[in-house]
Amino acid sequence: MILLDGKKIATDLKVEIKRTVDQLVKDKKKAPHLAAVLVGNDGASLTYVGSKVRSCGQVGFKSTLIRLEENISEKILLQKIYELNQDDSLDGYIVQLPLPKHIDEEKILLAIDPNKDVDGFHPANFGKMSLEMEAFIPATPFGIIELIDRYGIETSGKHCVVIGRSHIVGRPISILMSQKGKAGNATVTVAHSRTKNIKELTLNADIIISALGIPEFLTADMVKKDVVVIDVGITRVLEKGAPKGYIIKGDVAFDEVSKKASAITPVPGGVGPMTIAMLLKNTLLACQRKD
Repeated sequence: MILLDGKKIATDLKVEIKRTVDQLVKDKKKAPHLAAVLVGNDGASLTYVGSKVRSCGQVGFKSTLIRLEENISEKILLQKIYELNQDDSLDGYIVQLPLPKHIDEEKILLAIDPNKDVDGFHPANFGKMSLEMEAFIPATPFGIIELIDRYGIETSGKHCVVIGRSHIVGRPISILMSQKGKAGNATVTVAHSRTKNIKELTLNADIIISALGIPEFLTADMVKKDVVVIDVGITRVLEKGAPKGYIIKGDVAFDEVSKKASAITPVPGGVGPMTIAMLLKNTLLACQRKD
């Protein structure tokens, strides 16, 4: 069984990105600049954004954290988005989700300049990705493709079952896995909360990518021997005695499924680190495209 170590591959990617940034600086070109907009004080969001800012420092990027009050109006937030769109010093920026309930997330994401949309959530980028045109690919699916490719997992002609249909992970990864090119050419089935025969589908899958958000949903009796399992789930489960009062669990019952899998991602340390690494890669691409 191969453990698909996202932490290791993400570290390798950061080394490669830093090498490129160092060369840019040596050639008297500017280092990439990534900004993050954080609205409110959500604990998980603070953690994620903090990790992204630290990662920028590791690879030589300039980073800017823009913190806004939770009660900010949608109008003022849109004005801030407009300012970021016009800021030539910025190569890319992200708006950390979720946003407060009084703000329309769709309206905010649509307002982001697609050329600075390094999260890859804007419909212009999603559409271009679907048509196999140059685009910013959402960081988590981008990371999954990179992880599969670097471990040499065969995908061509394989049956891939994607569990989950979100616009952030499930839908884009289902498109990418079916496309021509690296880590593609698979026959893809998308399952979700309304699918009635998920076990029947997963038992016939060569590759399973689970992004459902239900802890330990995928169990050993749902998979065949030598399956490849990519676990995107990351859920905080309360547990007395744990240092933080909770533990992180994925969608996959790792201990039992790993005994049947030929390759599997751990949680944490699998897809999560890849997401941040690919956000950095998108920012580098944005900088290079501007030049």
